Amino acid sequence: MSPELTTLTFAALLQVVQFVLYAIPANKELGPGYTMSARDRAPSRPMSDRTARLGRAMENHFESLILFGIAVMVIQTSGQNSAFTAAMGWTYLIARILYIPAYAYGMKPGRSIIWTVGFFATTLMLLAALF
Repeated sequence: MSPELTTLTFAALLQVVQFVLYAIPANKELGPGYTMSARDRAPSRPMSDRTARLGRAMENHFESLILFGIAVMVIQTSGQNSAFTAAMGWTYLIARILYIPAYAYGMKPGRSIIWTVGFFATTLMLLAALF
């Protein structure tokens, strides 16, 4: 498997980890009555700030994973894999791993800087496919 596909696979598994990191405290804080419901109403009690942040970090990863997946697909199917695109794949993955605690603990501006590194790594992969 290419390094780009490897990092995409790890990024998908990271999404699973993020779901668990969010779901466990959310279920404890909101209770099974709410979490197993259709969620037609707002919860009767709020989640802690950290749990809510973990949820937002998970949603953010879903969004960034789409663009990263496209970048990997373009590189892989066009046969333009290189040391540079592999490095950008690993850069994206490391940034996404660091993003979780940075968001969960409200680190600013660190969270935004980490997000930007991952975004630019993905963008550079796309640009590498064009040039």
